[in-house]
Amino acid sequence: METRNLIAGRWTDISSSGSLEVVDPASDKVIARVPMCGASEALSALNSAYEFQPEWEATPPAQRAAVLHATAKLLVARKDALARIITQECGKPLAEAAGEVQYSAEYFLCAANEIQALNEMEVALDRPGVRGVVRHRAVGVCAAITPWNFPLAMLARKIAPALAAGCTQLAKPAEETPLSAFALAEILLECGLPPQCLQVLTGDAKSIATTWLMDGRVRKLSFTGSTETGRLLLRQCAQEIVRCSMELGGHAAFIILADADLQLAVQGALQAKFRNAGQTCICPNRFLVHENIASEFTARVAVAAAQLKIAPGMEADSKIGPLIHDAAVEKVRAHVADALARGGKLVCGGRTKEIPDRPDRFYEPTVIANCDPSMLCFEEETFGPVIPIMSVSSEREAIEVANSSPFGLAGYVFGGNDKTTLAVAQQLQCGVIGVNEAVPSNARAPFGGVKWSGFGREGGVWGLMEYVTTQYLAVRSLDK
Repeated sequence: METRNLIAGRWTDISSSGSLEVVDPASDKVIARVPMCGASEALSALNSAYEFQPEWEATPPAQRAAVLHATAKLLVARKDALARIITQECGKPLAEAAGEVQYSAEYFLCAANEIQALNEMEVALDRPGVRGVVRHRAVGVCAAITPWNFPLAMLARKIAPALAAGCTQLAKPAEETPLSAFALAEILLECGLPPQCLQVLTGDAKSIATTWLMDGRVRKLSFTGSTETGRLLLRQCAQEIVRCSMELGGHAAFIILADADLQLAVQGALQAKFRNAGQTCICPNRFLVHENIASEFTARVAVAAAQLKIAPGMEADSKIGPLIHDAAVEKVRAHVADALARGGKLVCGGRTKEIPDRPDRFYEPTVIANCDPSMLCFEEETFGPVIPIMSVSSEREAIEVANSSPFGLAGYVFGGNDKTTLAVAQQLQCGVIGVNEAVPSNARAPFGGVKWSGFGREGGVWGLMEYVTTQYLAVRSLDK
């Protein structure tokens, strides 16, 4: 397992500030040490990416696509080994980690297949002797800053379209989960990617980001993370007018209409909420259930949630792994305590589960009834395995509560009538919506948010177009 940085075409452990420990959140064991890089290493990486940018952009699209196709195949072939790396560094169950690897491979396959969208095209003009030509050019050197909760997939959906478009890539993975990034880089190089196309740095996020974004040679930033950090990065990007894609905070509403199939709604709630112990950006955070079925839904989902096995992710039948660190546990505890203090009713869970010889990070799946918008869990993203349920009297009330949040990444609507359910979904102010579907994300579809959840799209041809500039030529031919 590679633990060094990839800079200027070489694996190196040289750093200006020592090393970082990578810790298994399920055991507190140090599983690796990686370089603690800063401004000087960031500049070396940028110099290398900028130097190689013209050559990669000039590489025939078919050749770039071949690298991406090969990468997708190798990711799938090494799924088990990669899943173990993901589980070790972020704690999610092995089955979920394997799903993340497959999801990552699909981004490379999709980007390879969408390269044809970059073909030059002609536009019909009404000017005799003049033809219109539209072409796409790589935007230039790109930077990616990614979070810990999907350490492989978040990089894949940024790196794949960037490389497809002809851009060289700088990558800064989360400090908690850098090993997946190194594993991906190894695979890309093995599949024929020129080493200078991809630089992977670990270390001081502020120094690295500032060096890249204030330089002027980085022309695109893709960031997934908190809204607060996104604001800081946008201020830096403004100086050099750096193009941005921002996937920021999520605070999804999960609406259950009066005629919903309760079995399907319960299954959907479990699937959407408890992935990675509730630590995903599209996890539903506010459950808005019609008053006619709220009691029954609450009882059913509590029974089902209480049956989920809480265990280290390396155990094959684990369903709920550890939260990433102690601060995450304290946030969940604070949200639960606040809800109960404000009149919420604890139906199940509400505490960590003691597991011998393991840190106190395994939080029980929790269901709280009688919730309302005054509670912290309705104002902030909990990022933990908590289902807060609010009873609503109408579709209109559900829509108003859902849209009252400044966040707008994902939303969910479950109902028994397709026309009505879709009509409700179309009124939600968010970028990704599951309609009687708990897993709306797909590598071939656009993913991204609105309002405080950011802008820009990843996935499919929409993701590819984030990495090109469109150029129009009005051409009058003088050839006889």
